[in-house]
Amino acid sequence: MLMRRLPLPESLVEQARRFADGTETPAEPRNAATVVLMRPGERMPEVYLLQRQASMQFAAGMCVFPGGGVDPRDFDHAVAWAGPAPTTWAARLGVDEEQARALVCAAVRETFEESGVLLAGESPSSVVADTTGEDWEADRVALEARELAMTDFLDRRGLVLRSDLLGAWAGWLTPIFEPRRYRTWFFVAELPEGQRTRDVSTESSRVVWMPARDAVAAVDDGSMFMLPPTYLTCLEVAQFGSPSEVVGACADREVEMFMPEVVDDAEGFTLSRPERLEPIIEAHFGAAG
Repeated sequence: MLMRRLPLPESLVEQARRFADGTETPAEPRNAATVVLMRPGERMPEVYLLQRQASMQFAAGMCVFPGGGVDPRDFDHAVAWAGPAPTTWAARLGVDEEQARALVCAAVRETFEESGVLLAGESPSSVVADTTGEDWEADRVALEARELAMTDFLDRRGLVLRSDLLGAWAGWLTPIFEPRRYRTWFFVAELPEGQRTRDVSTESSRVVWMPARDAVAAVDDGSMFMLPPTYLTCLEVAQFGSPSEVVGACADREVEMFMPEVVDDAEGFTLSRPERLEPIIEAHFGAAG
């Protein structure tokens, strides 16, 4: 079971020691954004998951949310913007205004690239109704191939980026002993009415909608694999009754970046977890027996 405190292999513990004492230099993290895309389920939100190709260099075979690294194109220039101002996002995300604007842009871009869902509209109160046409797909492919900037794409179509459809959820920094590291801001969003997801990402082998708790159970029984941040986010989302409740919970949330560290406890060397999540984890495994 992924999130029980299983002892780490001695080889990994030794590797972590070399980074901690300065013998080895940690890789520089790349900034990234990921979006927990949700739709209403019977008892709780369903989440959209992609299983990464086995050939990927990072998180191969893992189930993840749509997302990826912030690209220089995300800084290109200001776009028409609806919702909380970039200054507000800067406070929520713990970064400067320029970085906040780029992170939100990256979150919207990656969601469109990897699911076909676009969090934008022709006005601050509207959302694109359908992105399945050939012209939309051509733009999506151009974005994914880095032939088109998200800012230019929105400008050309006369669209407003709907930052109000996003919520800032959490921040995770890859441990220092990993060769590829990301400083990832997790956002949440509800699937806009009328839009539908499509299996379009070249980085995934399959996609699926699942109730958040079912995704947690699949990891617990070994039929699905996730990195701890994805698993714990699914566990958190499962505490809510609807996507709107999840997004609403972000109203006053300020993201604190958390980096798991190797710790020595009664069960051996394990990875640390955010203290705020411990009650949820304990309740989950207590209920599971």
